[in-house]
Amino acid sequence: MRIHKLALATGKLLRFVIFGSYITAKPAPNDVDIILVMTDDFDMGECDEQTLPLFQHMRAHEVFGASVFSVRPSTVLLESVDEFISYWQVKRDKGQRGIIEVILEEQS
Repeated sequence: MRIHKLALATGKLLRFVIFGSYITAKPAPNDVDIILVMTDDFDMGECDEQTLPLFQHMRAHEVFGASVFSVRPSTVLLESVDEFISYWQVKRDKGQRGIIEVILEEQS
């Protein structure tokens, strides 16, 4: 996935979470929702032209066809990043939506 590679290339990606209808059993999911948890020292000003749209919500939707949200641990309003991610799992009707985290194995 191009989004994942670009976020990873910043060297500041802590977690990559996918949620929404994309990961359900829907035969034709209509959206991809992504949360990028970046390190506290991440600076958008250091992003190149290709990576910058990831951190501009509306632009990310235009360029990548996904709703991309980014957060740094120090800016989370809840007690922890885990709680922040869990919050996004709750749908408007109070049901739960699918949510997965992409975890890469260390390269040796």
